[in-house]
Amino acid sequence: MGHEIERKFLVMHDGWREGSVGVPMRQGYLCVGPPSSVRVRIEGDRAFLNVKQSTLAISRAEFDYAIPMADAETILATLCAGKSVEKMRYRIEYRGFTWEVDVFEGANAPLVVAEIELDAEDQPFEKPSWAGEEVSGDPRYLNTYLSNHPYSEW
Repeated sequence: MGHEIERKFLVMHDGWREGSVGVPMRQGYLCVGPPSSVRVRIEGDRAFLNVKQSTLAISRAEFDYAIPMADAETILATLCAGKSVEKMRYRIEYRGFTWEVDVFEGANAPLVVAEIELDAEDQPFEKPSWAGEEVSGDPRYLNTYLSNHPYSEW
């Protein structure tokens, strides 16, 4: 069974940017749950179908499957509800962990969030100086929410 333990933080400044290279992402939702969300994502030159447990818990079931790019393009164009979510994702190594910094584009700009995946809910980690308020439990920062309620409309 797929599983993720993830915590999410607002990004306070650009101290993470030096030397980082982003990957463009575009995603849309077939279902936003509960009990699950179903997403199609184009990440650079790859495409995925993702099924995730729809909950605010930091630990949840998640399944990710590679799909053909043409299928992803068609699904995004014809089957996804709400607006697509567009962002650049940067992977930053910090103190033994990989942080994913998402710089949202389009209607969700100028939102910037950082996520860290852990092996256990209580696993200790050092938060970088650029990672601010934790928003893991705030539903507004879920991509499913942002697809129907863009940050620019808050």
